[in-house]
Amino acid sequence: MTKDKISEFIKKYTMVFVLLIVFGFFYWRTKGLIAAPMNITSLIAQNAYVFILAVGMLLCILTGGNIDLSVGSVVCFTGAVGAILLVNMHVPMIAVVLIMLVVGILIGAFQGFWIAYVRIPPFIVTLAGMLAFRGLSNVLLKGSSISVTDQPAFLKIFGGGSECYIPDPFNMGIYMPGFLVVKKFNLVCMIIGVVAVAIFVLLQLRSRLVKKKKGYETDKLVVFIIKTAVISLAVLWVFFKFSCDRGLPNVLIWVMVVVLFYGYVTSNTTIGRAFYAVGGNEKATRLSGINTNKVYFLAYTNMGLLSAVAALVTMARLTSAQPTAGNSYEMDAIGSCFIGGASAYGGIGTVPGVIIGAVLMGIINMGMQLMSVDQNMCKVVKGAVLLAAVIFDVVSKRRGKFIAKN
Repeated sequence: MTKDKISEFIKKYTMVFVLLIVFGFFYWRTKGLIAAPMNITSLIAQNAYVFILAVGMLLCILTGGNIDLSVGSVVCFTGAVGAILLVNMHVPMIAVVLIMLVVGILIGAFQGFWIAYVRIPPFIVTLAGMLAFRGLSNVLLKGSSISVTDQPAFLKIFGGGSECYIPDPFNMGIYMPGFLVVKKFNLVCMIIGVVAVAIFVLLQLRSRLVKKKKGYETDKLVVFIIKTAVISLAVLWVFFKFSCDRGLPNVLIWVMVVVLFYGYVTSNTTIGRAFYAVGGNEKATRLSGINTNKVYFLAYTNMGLLSAVAALVTMARLTSAQPTAGNSYEMDAIGSCFIGGASAYGGIGTVPGVIIGAVLMGIINMGMQLMSVDQNMCKVVKGAVLLAAVIFDVVSKRRGKFIAKN
């Protein structure tokens, strides 16, 4: 492997290495507590909203480094609307879910119109939305919370309460001498994990064969095997931890649906490529026949939709709609994108990268909580990590331009 390829490999997987180092640090400092099954499950459940919002935020950032500051307030507002309909007005759950999704889409479309067609800067439009929808949320809720604990179906489907896991009819236990004793092991969860890994491996092999057939450049076989094996083992390890706790959280299903769908859209569809093209060079993209206004509009309309999805899982996790729900959600989503490799200039970023960024943020939060570090210091560390990620992106781009000129 040449020096250039080694440099490219390190740059491509920098955040993966950082994730492993950070996890190893907290594993050492917490004496392995951060890897306990209960904490791994909590890491997913508590950060589900980050995964969902970060995927939507990625599309906004791809269009040129633009962001949406209103997502936390939209989560709060749509949650308030849903709780009022579900609890106070006794509207059927399915209708409530659909109404919340429609409300999210309409909010996103409203903001997207001003951004895409009137060309008001996204920062201004979404800042106004952040203030307006936070205020409207408090008006609707009248400053108090609305509990949804009497809605077991809603809580179970969207990951709230104690029964929000895929059931296991086997209800078995396992014992490994000198290694592990688990009174209840969720076999169904482990089977799902094995099937997921098998599908992943087959898709990777298929993708490699297709690229080879079309004459595209591919990783060396050794690199391909190592990369696929590492990812597969990591997934199996996570599912094993789930199985040793209560099983597969229902909320993970929603997260996976969002991640897989948008991962496919951004990498395998025309509209997905359009987001990258607009962020790379909007003028050239428009001259090539792509409606750039439509791309901006879709990015922010989609952000509204995913904000509503995040509102559903947030309301289920909190078992209530609260006036303070969604505080700083936008910062978590934006931070996850930039930490995960999205460029501050737009045009660069991937869904898997964003997920790595979100997991890293979650590990930092949980690790510092287990170490009983002050919350203010947690914010300092997260801010430092975000700044370092953006500095790395900017310096890398400048270095690339310098090398290209010389």
